[in-house]
Amino acid sequence: MIIAWLAIAAISFVLGFALNKLVPADYKWFMQLRRPRWLTFEKAIPFIWIFIFICGITSAAFLWQTQPATLNTWLLMAGYGIVEIAILAYTPVMTRLRNVRAGAITGAIGFILGLVLTTQVWQVSSLAGWLLVPYILWSPVGTYVTWVMARLNPPEI
Repeated sequence: MIIAWLAIAAISFVLGFALNKLVPADYKWFMQLRRPRWLTFEKAIPFIWIFIFICGITSAAFLWQTQPATLNTWLLMAGYGIVEIAILAYTPVMTRLRNVRAGAITGAIGFILGLVLTTQVWQVSSLAGWLLVPYILWSPVGTYVTWVMARLNPPEI
């Protein structure tokens, strides 16, 4: 279990690092955006995402342990990778386009992909499925916050 968890964590880290380096984000622009007054938990968001990624990595490791190296498991591992790319694409897509609505759309796509992955994973391992629930619960919250920010920060024409 430890070897699978470490391998999956390393692949997740490399994927995140590579995406961050290939598509740099404009954080200065993002930090200048107006936010809703009720967004009092913004400082907690990085910790929420760390927890979600740890749950996702653990989910993938449990799934791998349940059915190691089968075609179905490899396809589901590809699904985990696709969901991670969708999650990590949120900031670069939004900041490179300087369009908050594009970020909301990216977040919604990530949620849909995560929902599909969760339904497929649950059929193999309920524990692995439960570990994806934090993402399924948080993703709509993050997407909603972004959608509200899009209304507060209309795109420049």
